[in-house]
Amino acid sequence: MRWMLLLTIPTLALAQEKKVVPPDPDEAAYPAIERFVKVLEQVRQRHPDADKVAYDRLVNHALEGMLSSLDPFSSFIHPEMARALEADPKLDPYIPSLGLTLGLRDDGVFVANVAPASPASRAGLLAGSSILEVDGAAPPPLSPLLSTLKKVPGMKTTLKLKSLTEPQPITVDLVHVAVEERAVTDARLLDDQSTGYIRLTSFMGTCAREIEAALDELEDKGMKTLILDLRGNPGGDLHQTVQILGYFLPPNTAVVTTQGRGGEAQGDPLKTPDRQRRKREYPIRVLIDHMSASASELTAGALQDLKRATIVGETSYGKGSVQNIVPMGGGTALRITIATYHTPSGNTPHRKGITPDIKVEMSDADRTKLQLSYRKDSLTPEEAKQLEGWEDPGLKAAKEAK
Repeated sequence: MRWMLLLTIPTLALAQEKKVVPPDPDEAAYPAIERFVKVLEQVRQRHPDADKVAYDRLVNHALEGMLSSLDPFSSFIHPEMARALEADPKLDPYIPSLGLTLGLRDDGVFVANVAPASPASRAGLLAGSSILEVDGAAPPPLSPLLSTLKKVPGMKTTLKLKSLTEPQPITVDLVHVAVEERAVTDARLLDDQSTGYIRLTSFMGTCAREIEAALDELEDKGMKTLILDLRGNPGGDLHQTVQILGYFLPPNTAVVTTQGRGGEAQGDPLKTPDRQRRKREYPIRVLIDHMSASASELTAGALQDLKRATIVGETSYGKGSVQNIVPMGGGTALRITIATYHTPSGNTPHRKGITPDIKVEMSDADRTKLQLSYRKDSLTPEEAKQLEGWEDPGLKAAKEAK
């Protein structure tokens, strides 16, 4: 036994001597920066297109790639875009009917950001992609291009794009969607006359006031259960979100927290208002899908965490982050993610979404018919025929939920 012990002690000492010490992150910066400079100089010396290897151009494009690699919502603002906005302060590079924000850099127009729950996101467009053609022709300058892309719902725009990650360009057809002026587009009692249904399309503008008025009306008509439809809702104003949560949760309830790197809290938790005009204690079912994002996810997540609602549908989009614009000099700026939003349990929807309590499978045909059902009053005879005999799987599951 003593002989075995003598053998064991040196073995343990040797293992301790070989313990790996992790490298100092600060020290790792120097070889990484040196590698960047070496690549930069090799490109400048060897690339045949001399007009493309100016230091400013190479570094700005490298920064663009750096930001776009972090998450879909961070981006680098090029000097060309900053100058365009300075020359025309009213210029709005966002195309709501497509869910695209355009940017401008030295090689032309590109996709700066893609909004969740939009035709662009459903087509898989990536931020940073160059726009090579619009409807079969080279894109015009930014201002006339934005005017060209303002089309009525149902019209199509064909884009040819080259992403940062794919070797070949792709061509996609995007169909413009209607941009609702009202947040609450449907509020009614269902067939049993005790279940209310409200569709909320965004958390912008006066949505809290709109939904409160809809709740009052349905309650006065005898509503005993509410189905809140947040499918396809891309989010919006966080303060409107908290106000809406206050209709269903006790006053001064913490519903959203913001965390920076390492989980460090940023500011106080957001709480529901300290007064509640009506008590609403009836059961709630919240419908979500893959395109429910941001404020939709925080609403569903808070109601789920606090056992106030049953969440029905598909796992949501996965955007629960905060972005800031940071000027960087030289006419450039960063749009960078600086924190994440969290629901009362500490969960964040960022990059993973909200998982429903009751999952509902939706086919592509179901999704098409669901979009048609949202605008029943304006369907063509052919579109109306597509809805004959169809039942919304999500709404059916929500009505049957216990």
